[in-house]
Order: sequence, then C-alpha cells, then structure tokens
Amino acid sequence: METLQGLVERITYLNEENGYTVVKAKAKGFQDLITLVGVMGKVNVGAVLEVKGKWKVDPQYGKQFSVSEFQEKVPATRRGIEKYLGSGLIHGVGPVNAKRIVAHFGEDTISVLDKEPERLEEVEGIGGKRAFTIKNAWEAQKDIKNVMLFLQSHGVSTAYAVKIYKTYHNESIPKVKENPYRLAEDIWGIGFKTADQIAQNMGFEKNSPQRIQSGLQYVLSELSGEGHCYARKQQLIEAAVSILETEEDLIVMSIGEMLETGKIIKDVEDSIYLPFFFHSEVGVARKITDLMETASPYSSINVEELLKGQKNPIQYHDIQKQAIQKAVQSKMMVLTGGPGTGKTTTTLAIIKAFEMLKAKVMLCAPTGRAAKRLAETTRREAKTIHRMLEYKPGEGFKKNQDHPMNCDVLIVDEASMLDIVLTYNMVKALKKETILIFVGDIDQLPSVGPGNVLKDLIASDCIPVVKLEQIFRQARGSLIITNAHRINQGEFPYLKGRKNRDFFYMESDDPDEIPAKIVSLCRKRLPEYYGIDPIQDIQILCPMQRGSTGAFQLNQLLQEELNPQEKKIIYGGTQFRLLDKVMQIRNNYDKNVYNGDIGRVTGVDDVNRKIFINFDGIVKEYQDSELDEIVLAYAMTVHKSQGSEYPVVIAPLTTQHFMMLQRNLLYTCVTRAKKILVLIGSKKAIAMAVKNNKVENRNTWLSLRIQQLSQR
Repeated sequence: METLQGLVERITYLNEENGYTVVKAKAKGFQDLITLVGVMGKVNVGAVLEVKGKWKVDPQYGKQFSVSEFQEKVPATRRGIEKYLGSGLIHGVGPVNAKRIVAHFGEDTISVLDKEPERLEEVEGIGGKRAFTIKNAWEAQKDIKNVMLFLQSHGVSTAYAVKIYKTYHNESIPKVKENPYRLAEDIWGIGFKTADQIAQNMGFEKNSPQRIQSGLQYVLSELSGEGHCYARKQQLIEAAVSILETEEDLIVMSIGEMLETGKIIKDVEDSIYLPFFFHSEVGVARKITDLMETASPYSSINVEELLKGQKNPIQYHDIQKQAIQKAVQSKMMVLTGGPGTGKTTTTLAIIKAFEMLKAKVMLCAPTGRAAKRLAETTRREAKTIHRMLEYKPGEGFKKNQDHPMNCDVLIVDEASMLDIVLTYNMVKALKKETILIFVGDIDQLPSVGPGNVLKDLIASDCIPVVKLEQIFRQARGSLIITNAHRINQGEFPYLKGRKNRDFFYMESDDPDEIPAKIVSLCRKRLPEYYGIDPIQDIQILCPMQRGSTGAFQLNQLLQEELNPQEKKIIYGGTQFRLLDKVMQIRNNYDKNVYNGDIGRVTGVDDVNRKIFINFDGIVKEYQDSELDEIVLAYAMTVHKSQGSEYPVVIAPLTTQHFMMLQRNLLYTCVTRAKKILVLIGSKKAIAMAVKNNKVENRNTWLSLRIQQLSQR
C-alpha cells in the first residue's frame, strides 16, 4: 500500500448511509488535485488527510486513489485552517468568521481554540455569546472525531458517529465498549445487524449471552414493526435461530434468563412480550373496563328532544340518531363507517349534543394532518394526541394517571391509526368519569405501530358500536365514494363513467411506461385543467417504496421534473432542494414534528449544511446529521398516507406490486382523494387487489383481555 498526505479542497460526494466519500485533495508532489475514494465518512474541507491505499483507474472517472485507511489531521497552514473552520465543521463559524479568526490568530488558531477559547472575543464581530457557542462546538467536534476513529477502527460507518455522540456524549466510547448491542436499542437508524457487526469486530463471541439476548429483543422489535404486540414462543425461537445462526438450546436458555430478569414477559398461551407492549396492552384493557364500570351522567337524556333545540335542526337518518343517542348514554362508544356514510356529520352532531349539555369536549387524532382535518370539519380546536397529553422530550407525557386531562368527553378521530402504546398513554390520562368515543374506518389499513386497537375494541363485543353503512344522496354522485364501497365489498370498480366524474383510469400494462405518464399528468394535464399547484395539490400514492413505480424512484423523477432548483444539499444520495415537498419519517419530539408530517423546504444553507422546513406554518431547522429523518414526498406509500386527504391523488398499480396488492390497501388509497383520483396501471393488478381480502392477523390479546375483565 502507498501512503499519501493531502489537503481536502472539496467533497465531491458523500453517502451518509455507508460513509463512502469522494474527495478532491491537494497532495505534495502532484500538480493537479487528486481524487480520493473510500469509506471516510464526513471529512471536512481544509482538513489534512493521511491516507493509505492503492491507485486505480475508473473507466468513467479516471485515475483515483482507493483509500483503505485514513487519519484526519488538523491543518497547519493559514489557508488550510481557514478552509477547515469555514467548512461547516463548527456551528457558529461560517467562511466570514473563519477568515476573521485566522486573520487575528494566524497559525496559532488551533492552539487558541484548544487552550484559550475565551480569546475568541478579541476577534472583531465575535461577542461573548458567539465565542461560547464556538468553544462548545469545537469541543464537541473533537469528541465526535474520537468516536469516529474508534468506530472506524472496528469497521463501522462513521455516518453514525454524530448520533451516537448525541445520545451518549462523553460516555460514547465506554458504553459502546461495554455492550455494543445497546446501540440497536438506543440509536435510531442502527439495527441489530449493524450492532452485531461492531460487536464481532470488537471480539464478542457468537454465542455470547449479550448477543443472544439482544438478538431476541431484535426479533420482538421487528415483529412489533409488523404490527404484532407479542411473539409466540416457538415463533420467537425459530426466528432467533435463523438470525443468530446459533443452537436452539442456547436460545431457549436465554429466553429463560430474560424471563427471570423481566427483560421479556410470558403470558397467554406462551405469548412472549417486550415489557413495554405487555404493560400497554394490559393497561388499555384495564382502563377501558374501568371507564365502563360507571354509568354516563347523561344516560336519561332523550337526544331527539335535545337536538330539536338547535337553531337550525338537521334531519338525521335513524342510524345517525342511534349513534348520537348511544354516544350520550354510554361511557364508551365506537362510531365506524366508510366514506359518504355521514361519519363527519354524525360526529359533529355528537359534539353539539354534548355542548348543549354543557359538557367539556376535547377532540384529538393520532397525527398532525388528521388533527388539522378534524379541526377543519368540526370548526373546533383539535390536537394531536401527543400535544393533548403535553409531551415533553426527555420527560414524557405531562398528562397521565396522576395528572389527568380536564374533560368530560374525549372524541378520538382516525382511530384505525391508533397503536397500543399511544392508546395506553391516552386512556391512562382520563378520569374515570370521562366519556370516550372512538371514530374511525375499520376497513382501512391498520396502525403502523403494534396492535389493532379499533378492530380489537369492536371484536370484544363489550363496547357499544354503531356502523354507518348507507351512502347519502350527495355522496352517491362521487365515483370515488361509489368505487371505494365497491372495492370494500369485493366488487371491481367502475373505470368508465359519467361526465364531470372524479375517478379516472389510465390503462397501462407496462410498468416502465407509467412514470412518464405520471410526469405528464403532474406537469401539464392536471394543473392546466383544474388550475392546481402540481407540488402542493397532487399526491402520488404507491403500494411500495421500490420498483420503477415505487415511491423512491418516482420521488427522484418528480423532483427533477417539478422542482429543478439549483440551491440544494446532498445527503445520503438524496438531493434536498429549495421548495421540495418532504416528509418526516420518525417522531421528533424535540422539534414537535411527527412521523408522516409533510412540509416544504423554505431555506437551504449549503455552507453550514442545514435546511429549513415549513410544517403547517411553523419553520423547523434541520442540521445535516438530522436529514435521515426526512424523505422527499412527491410520492409516498399508501401506508404513510393514513389519516390524510389530498385534493388530487395519482395511484400507480401494477402486478410488480403483487406482494402488496390487498383490498384494504386499495380501499385506503382511493379514500385519500378529496376531489380527483387517477388510477393508472393494469386491470389485472386492480382485480388482484380487490380479490385479496386476506388481512394479516396481528398478535394481540387486547380483545380477550377486555372480555375477561368485563366478566369479573
């Protein structure tokens, strides 16, 4: 191997996921800049790299130095130091301040930052506050460098160093050394497999107790990602043997040890839970039966007489009257029904009835978009469940069993999206006297998180349920609503129909032709005909992420076609451009932004590598290390669209998606469209989806627990 030393002039490419970097560097003995390629992670412009590796000739890019080992050194020249400090390495120091600092301290700049950072106040334009910020940022980046070098020495991508440091701070290295498997539990984005690779590089044995126990927790966690609250014991053993490639006896022994220490819990019929999910499921069942033990204070009220007292009384259908009566007279109720069946009108009537009885009503929904829609349809305040429970990062929910919510009635919309953990945190914050009403459509896709709360509540037969099924006259004119119900009943949708219809079908049996047709619809046909904004008003909904008609590929294509902006930051192979439509893909409680929230990029700071995103009028700042929480959102999966409506939906459906072609997925997709739906693909794929009503059962005992507790 050859050894070179060079000054980093610019970063040509960085893949944040695997740390692969392409660098242009000025090296001694070379007239032109040389190209360094390899897994170097986030090196900085102006840094001096000592690299080991070999020269190679790439057929497309020419001569490159392939790096197998590297060490980053602090630059020694004034120019190098200036570039280094101004590269975005330190929060609070851009190119202008870097120039000022180096002009003042010269070659002693690094020494001053290390030993006398208070002297930064000598520099023109840098006050005490900024000097303090720079000092802290300089210390942090030194610690991060140590973490990076430590991880690199054990074969892990340096892309995770910032996240590890943010979680563990100065304890990063000792904690990883003690038990690298904890990374899979503590660091978002690091799974068991990555942690396992680190552990093996550090010398942990394949059959070590830490590895097997972490692997078992990983299996349970993966199952929860598929919606399961627990694993059957044999299911857990088989999955662990396959993943860990170890003997079944050792797995069984580890399960026994984990049961003894309480790391996992065994319950009904050998079901094995992570404690978090067990206590949530048991807690929901207990709280619901507790709520139903007392009678409603309004049980003697005649709702029909009550509603006659409204200024402009509405004529309700018999089933709607029954729903309003049950809501008022019961401690708990589920209101369910498909589009056009009057669910919104009935919910509003229930709210009005309680308001006439002087009851304090609170409205909530699982997501920001669902809460916003609830507020718009009821013209009353509605909050996300997290906001209603006053969630504080690092502290949890302020509203709980010790500090319950002050309301007489709680109405929860889009209840099909509720997972077991969020439901538990919500119900335990209710007073025993509170009336609880769930509103949702059980035929939609279930929650992303574990559990199937709405379906389980109905299946228990212990809670009053009203199902609205009649499509009202004004809704019958909508082909979107007609077809949604046809799909739900297992019937093929009408693909051709009346003039001024809201449901369109474009036939295409070749998946490779569909992206161009979608671009044509977005760029020209739909905006020109309907006068809409192609980015804001049109949403592409896909069954899957991958493939030529998957969300990932379509996002790249639509970004290029609809938003060819120059101002951008590249992160992990994705360009984030000014005005891009983006989506948050994990709950970020610090920013008060949640999984599925949609925003627009309103600012790009390519010097300090950060972007600004507007979520419903509130702008949030994202550093580059946080950009793995954000994806482009011109296209998204149907699962991510739950609880939302869009003016125009374009839905590609091909036999490529056969794994995901299910009736509830197509039904959910169709019901997301507010004004226009364009279904594009093959009739065979539509028929496959309509026929496939095999809904994957989720491992949950909530329904049984409610039944058992109700019979006490």
